[in-house]
Amino acid sequence: MKQFFKRALTVSAAALMLPSLQAQAAETVNIYSNRQPYLIQPILNAFTKETGIETKVVYAKKGIAERLAREGKNSPADVVLTVDIGRSQELMDKDVVQPIKSAVLEKNIPAQYRDPEGRWFGLTVRARAIYASRERVKNLDLNYEDLAKPEFKGKVCTRSGKHPYNLALIASLIAHKGEAAAEEWLRGVKANLARKPQGNDRAQVKAIKEGICDVSLGNSYYLGKMLTNEKQIEWAQAVNIVFPNQSNRGTHVNISAASVTKYAPHKEAAVKLIEFLSERLAQKMYAEQNFEYPVNPAVEPSGLVESWGKFKADTLPLSEVAKHRKTAAKLVDKVNFDG
Repeated sequence: MKQFFKRALTVSAAALMLPSLQAQAAETVNIYSNRQPYLIQPILNAFTKETGIETKVVYAKKGIAERLAREGKNSPADVVLTVDIGRSQELMDKDVVQPIKSAVLEKNIPAQYRDPEGRWFGLTVRARAIYASRERVKNLDLNYEDLAKPEFKGKVCTRSGKHPYNLALIASLIAHKGEAAAEEWLRGVKANLARKPQGNDRAQVKAIKEGICDVSLGNSYYLGKMLTNEKQIEWAQAVNIVFPNQSNRGTHVNISAASVTKYAPHKEAAVKLIEFLSERLAQKMYAEQNFEYPVNPAVEPSGLVESWGKFKADTLPLSEVAKHRKTAAKLVDKVNFDG
């Protein structure tokens, strides 16, 4: 009888332990993402394989900061993945992310690509390049400032000035040269436009192929996307990618980034995920799948991206760029850039 009770107590203890063990095995990091799931799912699968921690992604093109603010302490989100420094700034403006401290992240990510207070960490880098017609543009030693010069009158294409990628570029000009100089540049580029700003970055390269314009602004990874798309490869083959301002401050770069939410239910696992995303395996997968530059300097770009040549990047911390984003948006409206 004594043996029976001993066995029963053992079984009861095991039963009491079972829920916590199940909870641990079923731990999930909930992710709100500006990045499309198909781009990041293979990397998340690798994270689960290595750690046993599951992931769940909710994709939203925009509005994540507002959603987190509405949800408050009831939000299930642990991590936010963004596609632009402006989106990371929105999260901070809404006070929906928290600072974290990680020796791994500080080792893997250069200081200019992370928030000084640890509220966001860059994961990939992309250059805001100039695409130039192979046939009609012979001088490839270009600066952003050249797009406002008379020689490019009626020859410039770009997407909306209000798009986050362009706002970040304008903000970098404000940081370097001041608001008045940035406004003058915007007015010059507007005067040189071949058409009203429209479409995405790839649409501008298509317009160059069609002879509508000679130069455009576009993120560097789009060249890789076009070269590996049989319907768009001819567009890509019609242009050279130019990394501007190589003889002075360097090419403006932007990032995709990650943050831990303010009320993350699984903070420890969230930090583990971001650390994993900064390590060699995930960085290499990012580089191969989306033709972006690894933020971790120990990891090489993909072979295709490396074939475009090395370039000098602007060393201005992106936290400084983010400070001027609202002013950049006001300038776009002031000069009626999209009008």
